Amino acid sequence: MSTAPPPPRVPRRRPARTVLAALTSVAALTALAACAGPPRGGADGPGASFALSAGTPKPKGDIDSFTWAIYAEPPTLDYTMAFDYPQNTILSNVCESLMRWTPGLTLEPGLAEKATNPDPTTWVYDLRRGVRFHNGGTMTADDVVFSLGRQTDPKNSAAWAQNFQNVASVRKTGPLQVTVKLKKPDSQFPQYMATAAGVVASKAGVTAAGADYGTSGGLACTGPFALGAWQKGQSLELTRFDGHWGTRAKAGKVVFRFLTDPSARTNAMLSGDVDGGYLIPTESYGRLKDSGVGTLYFGEGLSTVNLGITNMKGALGDVRVRRALSLALDRSGFVKAGLGGAGSATSSLTTRAAWAGAPPEVRKAAFDGLPPTTRNVEKARALVKEAGATGTSLTVATSSIGQDVSLLATAVQAAGSEIGLRINLKSVAPNAFTALFTDPEAREGIDMFPLTYYDSITDPLDLLTNFRTGAYLNFAGYSDKRYDGLIEQATATYDKDRRLRVESELQRHAAEQLPWIPVAEWPTALFLSKRITGAPTTIAYMYYPWAADVGAAGPGGAGSTDAGATDAGSTDAGATDAKAPGSGATP
Repeated sequence: MSTAPPPPRVPRRRPARTVLAALTSVAALTALAACAGPPRGGADGPGASFALSAGTPKPKGDIDSFTWAIYAEPPTLDYTMAFDYPQNTILSNVCESLMRWTPGLTLEPGLAEKATNPDPTTWVYDLRRGVRFHNGGTMTADDVVFSLGRQTDPKNSAAWAQNFQNVASVRKTGPLQVTVKLKKPDSQFPQYMATAAGVVASKAGVTAAGADYGTSGGLACTGPFALGAWQKGQSLELTRFDGHWGTRAKAGKVVFRFLTDPSARTNAMLSGDVDGGYLIPTESYGRLKDSGVGTLYFGEGLSTVNLGITNMKGALGDVRVRRALSLALDRSGFVKAGLGGAGSATSSLTTRAAWAGAPPEVRKAAFDGLPPTTRNVEKARALVKEAGATGTSLTVATSSIGQDVSLLATAVQAAGSEIGLRINLKSVAPNAFTALFTDPEAREGIDMFPLTYYDSITDPLDLLTNFRTGAYLNFAGYSDKRYDGLIEQATATYDKDRRLRVESELQRHAAEQLPWIPVAEWPTALFLSKRITGAPTTIAYMYYPWAADVGAAGPGGAGSTDAGATDAGSTDAGATDAKAPGSGATP
């Protein structure tokens, strides 16, 4: 579910995607989350002057080890709480799911070699034979039933629990077969089986670890890497698992260094102390691109930067005040300063790439008629006056986690001052920013906060469902019966085209009511030193074992600054619709 160097991704259910927020350059809770079509070459917005790369050059050989910068240390690596960037960036290489998100953002078989949908409320997963866990055991259907069951156990407070709300039962129907019965048709459930929601761990291993699972020892998973030494507050190592059922990892070891300061992360890349990283501080794009020590890439991010509304009991409960703030925000200025020009202003809560598979008329219906991204201070001031909110004090959270967070908070304050609102800034420490997504007490006294949301699946409903009554990321308690009804209708519709038509209505409703205020679309940023190459450029790294693809760049390094870059003239280039392979129905 959603920001942190980008703020953490927002949690999904619970929040599924609780997002660790901190846009460090971006993100948001996945928690609860988990998630679009950034402009290509300036095609979609002011200040956009970057190109998207479909990938990075293939490695020319194996490598003993490489070092990766990460903006925060995960509080746990328990897959049920993998809702944010730090957790998933690491965990995606250690724990695998029933299905798998590919670098191209499509769905393919994972630990399940086949997924079938014999009727609207049944999904059958046939498992791979001989899959070994890091602790020596062999995967069976019992491990799958146990692992999915942990997501719904109230004692675990799982970030992905919301994604299991329509699950009636998960049963072993053969030594290597698991059948999921749904209470009603659910087009989203099979797609989430490629995220941390679908992770399979050893029942024996998790049980033996008890309360320490995820914080010490092993994770008892099946991925190409196993958890190695974890020096709390400093670094974490992954070691190659030679018993992996799939392709052998090219690196023997990966060392993740926790560098919470954006300048420290950038300097570590420039000096060669670390070999690469995702979620590059936006203020460092220029320095890294021109450094000559490596390559800065941009790829599909399925991410939007938003202003999350956390309190509708006061002035922000009047939609006119929310619309006024949206009208007064300098989105283009934020994209230029806060996102380093790598992004595009938007008035859509969903990314354009999330609609890549929609029929042209549906895409048009989803985006035509949305509010303009240009400012109208005079109209905004009039709305505030009409709502009787002139002079009202509101508080927005800010953080040094990244300039995208701090500059958006400042932009909100500036917009408020122009239209008669008094916006106060409340500074939150980078490591505490994530709590805004998961802990109502942490949001006390805060009316808004910068929130970057990334989709965990290539479906607009991933984001739009967050405004359903009672949803985990519905921080302010927004509620509308008609909206809830459309969510139910879209969720129950397996036919993609029909579902997207319903979702276009949801999109327009969200744009009118602004439960969050959309600001910009943001691509994935990746830096690789000349030593290594092979990492995917897209946000697939959240659930795909990306580190296994990283190897030696060989003589000459990973290429020039534009190596692998594609001039994305098409807003949806590189994004494809996620489908469950072998299924009788399209999610």
